[in-house]
Amino acid sequence: MNALEWRAVVSLGAIYALRMIGMFMVLPVFALYAGALPYPAEPWQIGLAIGIYGLTQACLQIPMGMASDRFGRKRVIAAGMVVFAAGSWLAGSTHDIEWIIFGRALQGAGAVSSAVAALLADVTRDVVRTTAMAILGAGMGLAFVLALVMGPLVSGWIGVDGIFQLTGALALLTLPVLLFAVPTPTEQRSSAGRLREVLANGQLLRLDAGIFLLHACMTTVFTVAPLAIVETLGLPSAQHWKLYLPVLLLSLIPVFPLIRMAEQRGRFKPAFIGAICVLAMALALAAAEHSSAMLLVLALFLYFVGFNFLEGALPSLISRKAPPEQKGAALGIYSSAQFLGAFAGGTLGGLAMQRGGIGAAFALAATLPIIWLGVAAKLAPPAAVEHSHSN
Repeated sequence: MNALEWRAVVSLGAIYALRMIGMFMVLPVFALYAGALPYPAEPWQIGLAIGIYGLTQACLQIPMGMASDRFGRKRVIAAGMVVFAAGSWLAGSTHDIEWIIFGRALQGAGAVSSAVAALLADVTRDVVRTTAMAILGAGMGLAFVLALVMGPLVSGWIGVDGIFQLTGALALLTLPVLLFAVPTPTEQRSSAGRLREVLANGQLLRLDAGIFLLHACMTTVFTVAPLAIVETLGLPSAQHWKLYLPVLLLSLIPVFPLIRMAEQRGRFKPAFIGAICVLAMALALAAAEHSSAMLLVLALFLYFVGFNFLEGALPSLISRKAPPEQKGAALGIYSSAQFLGAFAGGTLGGLAMQRGGIGAAFALAATLPIIWLGVAAKLAPPAAVEHSHSN
């Protein structure tokens, strides 16, 4: 990549990280926080509060992407960041679960992911765009890992309401980055009119279903896992980092060698299917043995191995399978499916926990990768990656 493309990747990656790190920090601590409010939230309300962000994101990704075609990427991203910050501050300024849910919904209305991806596509050449998207995705993965470790620590210092307020401040810090660091495209590539073609592409739809199920599984897990950690390990929320940090770091050790080996040997699809199976086995183990400290920790380790592999693999597959002239539309639908999955998982996980407890919520999470196996079975293997030392 040339200097302009690196500048775009780094600055847009910073915008993503500043926006999402606060969102991710809430995940491992929100369930306990909501259950300890002056009027404690019901499990279904906790799940709805976690998931509703994904619903408004899912509904608005495509309209916001289309608005960025018409009014300009930077204007739409800036407006979305302001809305996101307003929702963060609202959620952090109340102890009423209904208003927290509304604040989370307002956060989701700042749906800029598709506009950011489109802007990156505008300022990168075709030959390096997949690499640029992969780097952006890796940065998101790093933000996710850091936030899961930082969430319990930061909540111990400033509380979960403080995390919401910090998230709003970080969102506004993206504005100078957007205005002064992100390159302004000279030519905007519109994906208008391409939705029908993308929706008719069965391979892309299988990947969209995959990200829906992966994020539904994730929000279900983080609706129930904090409660299981407290109940089984006796760790208060502020000390959950003592579990997340080693588990996450250890889970990363096999992931990157596995990706590299699968790519080099042309075995990406078997590795992909295998990661889904690991996800299912981990969550089935958690459902059956969450009262055992050792087996709960093992289940979380295996879950993160599968999750980290799949979270990196899916955006790469989308960028490789979408026709160049349809990448914008493909990314918009992919982002909508991702956030709709987050809504579905949080909502259904909360209901499952209310009706059947911790084991039922983990069991629900385990069924999602099993469904995914049926969808992924007919996924065509990706084209082999050509390794080159040239830019």
